[in-house]
Amino acid sequence: MEVKEVDAKYLVAMRQRPTELGALPDDWDVIELATCGTIQSGIAKNANAALREPHRVALYKGVVALVRAYANLADELEAGGYTPAQIENFKSLQKHYLNLREIIRKAAGETLDLKPYEADMRHLIDTYIEAQAPRKISPFDGIGLLDLIVKTGIADAIAERLADMKGNKESIAETIENNVRSKILKEQLTDPAYFAKMSALLDEIIRLRKEKAIEYEDYLARIADVARKVSAGKADDTPVQLKTAGQLALYNNLKDHVAADAAQEPEAPYAGKTVALDAALKLDAAIKAKRPDGWRGVVAREQMVKQAMFDVLQDIRQVNRLFPIVFAQKEY
Repeated sequence: MEVKEVDAKYLVAMRQRPTELGALPDDWDVIELATCGTIQSGIAKNANAALREPHRVALYKGVVALVRAYANLADELEAGGYTPAQIENFKSLQKHYLNLREIIRKAAGETLDLKPYEADMRHLIDTYIEAQAPRKISPFDGIGLLDLIVKTGIADAIAERLADMKGNKESIAETIENNVRSKILKEQLTDPAYFAKMSALLDEIIRLRKEKAIEYEDYLARIADVARKVSAGKADDTPVQLKTAGQLALYNNLKDHVAADAAQEPEAPYAGKTVALDAALKLDAAIKAKRPDGWRGVVAREQMVKQAMFDVLQDIRQVNRLFPIVFAQKEY
């Protein structure tokens, strides 16, 4: 009976190197190749991430093929003439690539964040499944890395979620940076001005880390602060009058333009509000008052929203600049 080497041809070559990680996989070259390589900024970094996505998908599929092949043959390996040492090697190979896949998923920010689905999942479970009271293994299951950093602090988040990278500060740093960058890219259309500042701040922290201009503890404190701001979607000095994400986005993207358009006058308090804050609140109210139902994707209805914006701004350039933000904000 002949048993093949469990579809290992689909996988990258396994390299065992003694490291401070002990028995954990140390394919850091593979991880760098499959994720985003060296962390970069702006368009170059984003292009690299997209370019390497097929490599990651191929690796994920290869690991699945390996696991299935091993499961199908596990009970027959001894009968097929393999020695206990060879069988143990196959088992180690499977575990190796399962661990490698998980590390790459975390480094690329591709782990599934179940938080947005919690309410629906709870409803389905309560409606259709009967079970005893659950025993919670971890209070942070299903929480994304950034939310975990905000809730527990960066040290506990690393211990909880990135324990398999213990001792490799470079990989831990790049994993956190990838997750922050992924969040910025996901949310940037909803508030381009704010997330552009967050992206620039992240680039500066990455530069300081690479140049070893700051200590690792200082780096962790700074990246944790950026993660908190990115996760919150607003700065610490946000005006208290801004109650919703839409109002905040309009304000952030107006404050650098309204003053210049208003005869080059600097923003000054007016009835307790800056010019930009006053304009943002008026614009928010006008859109909500005049938007028709189901306006997205219907040209005539979109024009009604633009008209409501123009009535406040009196500037078609500003309307065209801000309309994609309004379009991306769910509350409108």
